[in-house]
Amino acid sequence: MNFLAHIYLSGNDTELKIGNFIADAVKGKTFTRFPHRIQQGITLHRKIDSYTDTHPIVRKSVTRLFPKYGHYSTVIVDILYDHYLAAYWAEFSDIPLDRYVADFYKLLQEYYEILPKRIQIFLPHMLQDNWLLSYATIPGIGRILYQMNHRTKNRSKMNFAVMELEQYYDEFEREFRSFFDELEVFTKNEMRTL
Repeated sequence: MNFLAHIYLSGNDTELKIGNFIADAVKGKTFTRFPHRIQQGITLHRKIDSYTDTHPIVRKSVTRLFPKYGHYSTVIVDILYDHYLAAYWAEFSDIPLDRYVADFYKLLQEYYEILPKRIQIFLPHMLQDNWLLSYATIPGIGRILYQMNHRTKNRSKMNFAVMELEQYYDEFEREFRSFFDELEVFTKNEMRTL
């Protein structure tokens, strides 16, 4: 899953959200330098990723993209699934997406000093382009995929994946919905063991 899903799956727990959000920028055991609840958020993120990467429904989505995008297909599916979460946000939360996102951005600024350097570097771009809110539209996802392709020095060709999103929109949506129901149950169970 991508940023929005990781944040959402953390519930209302501030430090769990921060940990879940920064986890990809924290390598190996370096997570132990963070406060305990942020460590747990990092651990939760890793469990969510492991569950997601091996799930048969997600594999089905990835397989649809693999011939064209190779190993970047998993990253693309994470982003596409965040699109559906954002596009149908009102089904998942009583807080409007724009307010939810604005509150999370404030939270990141409050915790700025402990964010990993990599997060501190891209945070201004995230805020300026409002990445999390832009997930809700196809043009917004197109911009995110374009930026991701740029970060891979144009090797991934992710910028073209918006075409598959449009072509297979209903199929990806069905897969997202089936998978996300299971992921929410998995995450709630994992949170009880933290």
